[in-house]
Amino acid sequence: MKKAKKLLIAASALAMAFSVTALADDGAVYRTLDEIKESGKINIGVFSDKNPFGYVDENGEYQGYDIYFANRLAEDLGVDVEFVSTEAASRIEFLETGKVDVILANFTVTDERAEVVDFALPYMNVALGVVSPDDNVIESLDDLTADDPVIVISGTTAETYLVENYPDLTLQKYDTYASAKNALENGNGVAWANDNTEVIAYALQNEGYTVGIPSLGSQDTIAPAVSKGNETLLAWLNEEIEALGEEQFFHADYEATLADTYGLEYEETLVVEGGQPAAEEAEEESGAAETEAVEEDSEVAETEAAEVETEVVEAAETEAVTE
Repeated sequence: MKKAKKLLIAASALAMAFSVTALADDGAVYRTLDEIKESGKINIGVFSDKNPFGYVDENGEYQGYDIYFANRLAEDLGVDVEFVSTEAASRIEFLETGKVDVILANFTVTDERAEVVDFALPYMNVALGVVSPDDNVIESLDDLTADDPVIVISGTTAETYLVENYPDLTLQKYDTYASAKNALENGNGVAWANDNTEVIAYALQNEGYTVGIPSLGSQDTIAPAVSKGNETLLAWLNEEIEALGEEQFFHADYEATLADTYGLEYEETLVVEGGQPAAEEAEEESGAAETEAVEEDSEVAETEAAEVETEVVEAAETEAVTE
């Protein structure tokens, strides 16, 4: 009896191992939209130390711009939300291993990342920025030498950008936002390069620091990310973001979570509604205006041509009657 039981346990373990292997070979470690609904819970990866976007308050509750959004996603999906604290360098790994269903951790959209995860429509604009102490404000990275280390967080677009564009810079790399901030305050680097939203917030919240470079590199967007190939969840997220745009949800999110830090003057610069950045929206409006103008010109031309044709016919008829 005991031997049969042992054999049964071994067989079960083998079957489980085979199932996991098959799953890994297939690459599908994610949960579909229906599976998330059936479970009654969605796992969302967020930052726990990046105020005001994703952080844990004095009561142990998650707060911030991304958290406000995450709570609404869970509400509209009809499930509970489970927040999973992540670091910047772990975001892709958490998706690839199925630890989270969605990443909402200030995830900047890049071509390189889009090869391994699927991005939904964006909900925020972002660029890179550089903050430094008031007594030595860094306004150009070209002025730095190998003896002037710049603080970055591993796995961020700031690290990638500086490695590619300033290969001679000395980078001090840290795993968390908290450790990067501590490094700046302890003088471990002459400046800290990160998302401009983060460094602006830091300078506003901490006396003695100035954002000498408010915009570095290209203007990018931040978007939710799901595991590569999770089409059902991705489609739902895109539809949700478009629907939320109709009620100006992200403006409300900004005013509830970011306005105290940035003021209302940054609202239109940072917020993306309906998954459409302002530049794209302006381009579409411009294109629509041009199309309308062309159509109007065409209609005018057709009318004028018709009038000319009528005049020619009338003139011909008059001439025929005279003859």
